[in-house]
Amino acid sequence: MLNITLYFFIAIVVVQLFYYLIIFAKFSFAKKQVVNPKNVPISVIVCAKNEEENVKKYVPLLAEQNYPDFEIVLIDDASSDNTLEIFEEFEKQYPNIRLVKVKNNEAFWGNKKYALTLGIKSAKKEYLLFTDADCYPTSKDWITNMSAQFTREKTIVLGYGKYEKIANSFLNKIIRYETLLTAVQYFSWAKTGKPYMGVGRNLAYKKEEFFNVNGFIDHIQIRSGDDDLFINQASNSKNTTISYSVDSFTYSAPKTSYKEWFIQKRRHIATAKHYKTFDKIQLGLFFSSQLLFLLLPIVLLAFQHQWIIVVSLIGFRYLFTWLTLGFAAGKLKEKDVMYWYPIIEIILIFTQINVFFTNIISKPAHWK
Repeated sequence: MLNITLYFFIAIVVVQLFYYLIIFAKFSFAKKQVVNPKNVPISVIVCAKNEEENVKKYVPLLAEQNYPDFEIVLIDDASSDNTLEIFEEFEKQYPNIRLVKVKNNEAFWGNKKYALTLGIKSAKKEYLLFTDADCYPTSKDWITNMSAQFTREKTIVLGYGKYEKIANSFLNKIIRYETLLTAVQYFSWAKTGKPYMGVGRNLAYKKEEFFNVNGFIDHIQIRSGDDDLFINQASNSKNTTISYSVDSFTYSAPKTSYKEWFIQKRRHIATAKHYKTFDKIQLGLFFSSQLLFLLLPIVLLAFQHQWIIVVSLIGFRYLFTWLTLGFAAGKLKEKDVMYWYPIIEIILIFTQINVFFTNIISKPAHWK
């Protein structure tokens, strides 16, 4: 029985080897990205619901982008605070800002996808660039860097949405490590020709891609997924590329309590069950291999069964995963989280298990 467990453990290490050194390596060891400005017409789209403090700070950063041909479409999704009033002032202040006012619709009550659809339809430019109301670019060349990856064939661009660093916060390191790992996954699978998701904090696509799949209609009843479910449906090996130059990043404030972060993760994981079959299988296999890599050695070492082989495999696995993620962390400016990598990985795995079973018991809440 212990020999079978050992063989199973070896198989798990091989699976991990496949993910990290075959799939994830496509992004981790990729060359520095070349940015050749395209200057295609861009509509920056921001949908907000009760975000008065954030839009005060961040909309001016969008309006001051160094780009020759862009507009900003601000969507107020029936806010109950002063978001709409602030948007109206910005519309007067900046000539390239247009406002879309959304009233609650009985058929789509509180549905962000409905609000986004109205914003997309009102956009005057051919290419759309999305970010959230609580996000901001740190460079005036954000639009330039994201739009530079568009070509005649590549009409969907997946970007990176970073979280701000909080000094002396271990939770912040966990959140940023998870964001790093998620980006490595969707960037790498996109480079492999199997794109499966993107993040609404930093995402661009040609307007025709939205209408080619009838917008969000196939998953309009699912409250989340205006970013990842749309990309899961619309993207393919021919039309999707990635943007990872430093000036293409957006930033947002991370959660500051474990409870808030846990609720956020519940929404994200609940959406993944609606992905295409292949994507659910590859994500499930990756998580299962992560979990079994932790559990199987405990059994083998408890019985001191071939402990030299077991310890060697553990060391080998951590070497190639640390190397792969380390190079990716360098590209995405997240190197500091790798110092805590083994500990954070364990915490994240068991957090995901907790989220999975919690979601079975109750449904997570969405959109404010």
